[in-house]
Amino acid sequence: MSVPTTPPPYLDDDQIERLGDLLDRRAVPFKGFNLEALDGFLSALAVAPSLVPPSEWEPVVWGGKPPRWDSVEEAGQVQHLLLGHWNMCAARVRLDSDNLPDHLAPLMWLPEDPELTGEEALHEDELDVGQDWALGFFAAVSLREDEWDRWLDENDWIEEIFDQLDRLASGEAINPDDPTAPVTPIGYRERLAIVAGVPGMLADLNHHRVDALTPRTPIRREAAPGRNEPCPCGSGKKYKKCCGVQ
Repeated sequence: MSVPTTPPPYLDDDQIERLGDLLDRRAVPFKGFNLEALDGFLSALAVAPSLVPPSEWEPVVWGGKPPRWDSVEEAGQVQHLLLGHWNMCAARVRLDSDNLPDHLAPLMWLPEDPELTGEEALHEDELDVGQDWALGFFAAVSLREDEWDRWLDENDWIEEIFDQLDRLASGEAINPDDPTAPVTPIGYRERLAIVAGVPGMLADLNHHRVDALTPRTPIRREAAPGRNEPCPCGSGKKYKKCCGVQ
């Protein structure tokens, strides 16, 4: 199978399934990412304070070292899938939740049965909705930790986003008024509420990233006339006795 030279703008269902299977076999056993963690990882890279090149982030996907592929063609196919997923995440963060099409939605596992809305109806291992996604997100943050820290220091709203995602990752909520108080486990419904807000969080972070990277043109002020020069308003008076009066 030949590999197209240009990665797709997003992955279709078959490509997502192939990538997920590939990660389960070649990444997860070596402490790399599953599909959901990869989605969180690439989403964070798409809104990062500075660009992280594929040569830096791709080894992390596989647990630190890319696998040995059977052929150059196979390696190209894997690269095609990864960059297609990257394109998908980069397109996602440019849209707010109201305009996000289904094919760009975050890839998170959710219970298939819509009747499973109460914690008592779920098995314990089904309560970690969004956990792998959030862990992948924070793995990407660690690649530019100092720069993210500066954003966090300057923007309380980014810290609030990180707090929400930390709840998904840890399964616990810390009392902001008393960090020494016992943590509170978060439930399934709270997880769903945070997951529903993820596209909006990513859009806000991307707006901030674009704004931070946009060059600012300094405002040039016209030089004020000397105090004894004619006032530019045309009054015939000296500037100090007209518009220059303090």
